[in-house]
Amino acid sequence: MRNLLILATIGALISSNVILAQETKNVFLYKLENIEVHLLSEGKQTGNTGILIGATPEMIKKAIPEGSFTSATNVFLVKIPGKNILIDAGFGRNLFDNLKTVGLSAEQIDAVLITHMHGDHIGGLLNDGKATFPNAALYIAKPEYDYWVSEKEMNKVPENRQGGFKNAQNVVNAYKERIHLFTPDELGKETSELLSNIQAIEAYGHTPGHTVFMIGSGNDKLLIWGDLTHVLPVQMMYPELAVTYDVNPEQAIISRKKILEYFSKNNIPIGGMHIEFPGIGKIKKNSEEGYIFTLQ
Repeated sequence: MRNLLILATIGALISSNVILAQETKNVFLYKLENIEVHLLSEGKQTGNTGILIGATPEMIKKAIPEGSFTSATNVFLVKIPGKNILIDAGFGRNLFDNLKTVGLSAEQIDAVLITHMHGDHIGGLLNDGKATFPNAALYIAKPEYDYWVSEKEMNKVPENRQGGFKNAQNVVNAYKERIHLFTPDELGKETSELLSNIQAIEAYGHTPGHTVFMIGSGNDKLLIWGDLTHVLPVQMMYPELAVTYDVNPEQAIISRKKILEYFSKNNIPIGGMHIEFPGIGKIKKNSEEGYIFTLQ
């Protein structure tokens, strides 16, 4: 199955006239009508079910009968005519090599949209404290920004967990002249676009301003859902399970249930930051329990 996925990836890249490089195995192209969405893999690892809150051994065994699952860290590049837009920046491990694979340099990125400000989503924004994307505007949901720059919120957590706040504040300082704050839309409401062919939608809970992004228009859309799931096979079957990383677990569950219901009902594909390569697929209702996710 994995060989078929890799072959499909290579075929998609060749058909789009992208120059292939050794990092091809880390890049997957998904085409909308006039938009290219490239998944840029930052790596994979064996996932940890121990981060789930309230999961029983029976739940884990039913959802993952093989006993383990693959997690990943992904970045998405959206190429709209005249614009190169990143959604998140990962750790920065493979990001710049992956950009070279699709023929881009850091200087050619016009905007970076942030789902939320955890380190595995903003790490690639800095190098030695300096902005790695010198020409990019940085888009952050206002509730997200307000949370991470707050000294009051930072002081609520133990000192050994305050590094995440400091990392986020370093990003804000490096991009301060180019930050655009916005308020995400409520799911299902028709409103103005954040950028051409991109709508920001609230998915609060994992963090106070966690945002998902709808790419495309009409019947040709793709949702990039950030950290809506971390343990995909279990949280598909049991969307009521939160994880220890959720700032507000109850709200995260509400957001996940709403999004799963809406995107399964409307048959709109999704891509996620922690879904194994190629990271894009579709959701459908499971006749027995929860939902089923199928890789593209």
